Parts: sequence; structure tokens; C-alpha cells
Amino acid sequence: MAMGIGNSINVFGLRVFQSIDWILFSAVVAIAGAGLLTMSSFAGEDYFFSRQITWVVLSFIIFFLFSGIDWRFLKRTGVLVVLFSIATAGLLFLFVVGHVAKGAQSWFQIGGFTFQPSDPVKILLIAILAKYFSVRHIEIANVRHILVSGFYALVPALLVFLQPDFGSAIIIFSVWFGMILVAGVSKKHLLFVFVAGIASLLILWSFVFEEYQKQRIITFVNPLTDIQGAGYNAYQSTIAVGSGEVLGRGVGYGTQSRLEFLPEYETDFIFAAFAEEWGFVGVLLLFALFGIVIWRVLHGAFYGVTNFEVLFGVGLAILFISHFIIHIGMNVGLLPVTGATLPFMSYGGSHLITEFGGLGMLMGMRRFARAAHRDDIKNEYLGI
Repeated sequence: MAMGIGNSINVFGLRVFQSIDWILFSAVVAIAGAGLLTMSSFAGEDYFFSRQITWVVLSFIIFFLFSGIDWRFLKRTGVLVVLFSIATAGLLFLFVVGHVAKGAQSWFQIGGFTFQPSDPVKILLIAILAKYFSVRHIEIANVRHILVSGFYALVPALLVFLQPDFGSAIIIFSVWFGMILVAGVSKKHLLFVFVAGIASLLILWSFVFEEYQKQRIITFVNPLTDIQGAGYNAYQSTIAVGSGEVLGRGVGYGTQSRLEFLPEYETDFIFAAFAEEWGFVGVLLLFALFGIVIWRVLHGAFYGVTNFEVLFGVGLAILFISHFIIHIGMNVGLLPVTGATLPFMSYGGSHLITEFGGLGMLMGMRRFARAAHRDDIKNEYLGI
């Protein structure tokens, strides 16, 4: 009996390991290692380094556990409705008992640890949109699909925006926007929605916003207009990136971060800290690693038997690309500072576990792709 259980565990483990994309895993491990190395080179006590190791190890465990799960149950509308309701309730509950940090009420605090629910909500939104669009490819040109899918994204985006967490709200919108483009929604209808949105903003700017509100928006869009105030972080970040030059200052020799001119180097500005120490060559290597991640995620997506798996993988790639572009953009002064993390690299447990969990889900879908029932494919084709 014991030998039978042991053999079953071994077979299960072997199958899970066979379904892993080791090129993808190696790339994300390298990125996580770059983040750890960047953190360890600053703080004397290595506070962030030691805690991040814990999160990385836990994320690895989540990745392999999720790789062994059959995620086809997410195709059930009832399951997604329940999960969406729980996620919405959780975001609402933040306004009651949420922990306030950096001016945002975005975390649940449990003992000495904090958890940011907006991170797993992004993965849930990808699953919801993948389910929604996978069974509506026949009538995708209907304008109501923009409105309905937009509602699924608007609810969490609005609740996150009110915390206020502008970065996560923008990421949620980016995921929705990217997925409706991939799904093939009518571009004419989408253009109409954007024109209406721009017109609304112009009306608000001309007749509703006060002068001080306009100034806050201008500073948010272009922080460098207020270098001594709201734009200080962005200004120091651009100095750090530029001072790295070609080969960088060397690990542990980044003056902007070591002398604490660059705040939040372990989270919001970890790219700037990395660029200062590794230079242009290191940045190219980091970009190459992220390119491998996106390539392998899309490669894994196309293993999907049905549109759901394909759209989920594409949505995951859009999530990583959005985080990457926004984080890099705000570090080099091209985009507003929104607090967006750099995937697999920035300090923090919530986003790291979510990212590795999303990859684990993709591996699980890849593992069970061949086991998909013909009824699943038939129902998806018929739009059921």
C-alpha cells in the first residue's frame, strides 16, 4: 500500500516536471536573482534581501503546485462568478480594515506581513475575460461585448483606483484593452468608446476641475515639472539610469541608491538601481530575459486546445508587458510615477506569488491540454 502511494506521488511529480517549460522557469529565476542581488547591494542589514528570499521560495512552491492542477474548472461560469464576487467583496473590505501605506489603503495586514489583493485580482480578470471571449468569437463584433467585458474590468479598476492605487488601476485597464484587441472586438466600436472618454475628460477639465486639481494632474503626468516636490523621485531615477553608462558602476557601488538619493529602490525604482550598477549592457541582458519570458508564455499559450487556454496565456503576457513598460517608463521619466512593480524583480510577496502562480496555471493548462474533452471544444465552438 505504502509503495503504491509512493509510486503515485513519484508519477505525479514526474508528470508535473515534464510539463514545466524550463526555459521560461530559468529566465524568471534569473530575473528574480537580479532583483535579489540589487537589494543585497544596498542595505547593510539586507532586510529586503532576506525577506525577498522567503517570498521567492514560497513563489517557487506555488508555481510547482499550480503546475499540477487541472484548471479546466475555471471554464465554468458559476465558478468565475463566485470568485469575482469574493474578489469584489475583498476590495470593498479594504476600505474598512485595510492597512494604509504610502497614502494608499491597499493592503491587508496579518501579523508582520501584508497582502495586496489587487495582484491576484489581475489573474482572475484574465481568466474571466478569457472565458467570456472564448465562447463569443462568433458574435465578437457586437458592441455589447465591449460594454460587458468593460464592466468586469471597471469594477476592480474603480475600487483599486479609489484606494488610491493608480498603478494597479492602469494595469487592470491595460489587460482589458489588450485582451479585447486580441479577441477581435470591432475597432470602430472601440474607437467610439475612446472618443467618448476623451470628450468626457475635456469637459471635466474645462468646466469641473479646480486649478489646484489641474496642477496635480499636470504634476502626475509630468513629474519633472516639480523636481523639488512630486517629481523628486522621478528625477533621481533618471539620474541613476543615466549614471550607469555602458558597463555600470558595479554591484554595490550605485551612489544614487547607496546614499539614499533614490527612494523605494527595492520596489518602484528597482530598474533604475539595477541600471546604475549594471549599465547599458546589464539592461540589455535584463530586456533579453524578459523577452524570453514573453516568448515562452505565448509559446505555452498556443499549446491550449481551446480558446480559453490561448486567451489566458495571451492575457498573462499582456499583464507582464504592461508592468514592464509602465515600470521602465516611469524609471526613465517617460511615464508618470504610478508605483507599478517590475515582474519577478521588485520587492514584495503579493505580486511575486501572483506572477509565479499565473505561470504555474499556464503550465497546468499545458499539462492537461491533451486531456481536454471534445465536448469542451465543441461547446466553445458553438458559443456555449
